[in-house]
Amino acid sequence: MQHPSSRPLPEGGSVRPITRWGTAVMHREVQDVTSFDEDLAVLVRDMVATMNAAHGVGLAANQVGVDLKVFVFDCPDDDEDRVTGVVCNPVLTLPEAGDRQLETADEGCLSLPGAFIECSRPDRASVTGFDETGRPVEFHGTGLLARCLQHETDHLFGTVFGDRVPERARKKLYKQHRELADHYLDDWPVSDIVE
Repeated sequence: MQHPSSRPLPEGGSVRPITRWGTAVMHREVQDVTSFDEDLAVLVRDMVATMNAAHGVGLAANQVGVDLKVFVFDCPDDDEDRVTGVVCNPVLTLPEAGDRQLETADEGCLSLPGAFIECSRPDRASVTGFDETGRPVEFHGTGLLARCLQHETDHLFGTVFGDRVPERARKKLYKQHRELADHYLDDWPVSDIVE
């Protein structure tokens, strides 16, 4: 079922290579979107195509090497309602500390492909911002959608989810990624996974 706050994702984009952890644009805050123009529309269409090719639930602009605060997502919430949208200049709101319940689940990242580790995050999250045309948008998430909204907003402020797990778990995550790295060529998902 389609969620009421869902916005249809633009189609017709080209798949771009996904930028990996370790690249500078992944580890610093990126620029605010100031022009809701054709360049942004092309970027968003390409991000949707790239996310779909990589079988992801979300993708931030710096994950395709672009220094702009925008992410796209296509993700189910706790009720299995599919929510889709585009968010530029996101502002994330999490429950207050006393009202916050953490949910621990496996988390992965298309910029560290193939590797997953448990990460604890608040079980609810809201994000406000603008779509690619400059219209205000607001999304409220539970379950995987809450995790996705937090994960993608983090990217735009230079945080990868490996920064949010204990050092021992982070080392395990990187080891897992190194073991799988040969399956993901530098231009993945333009190129398929190598078996």
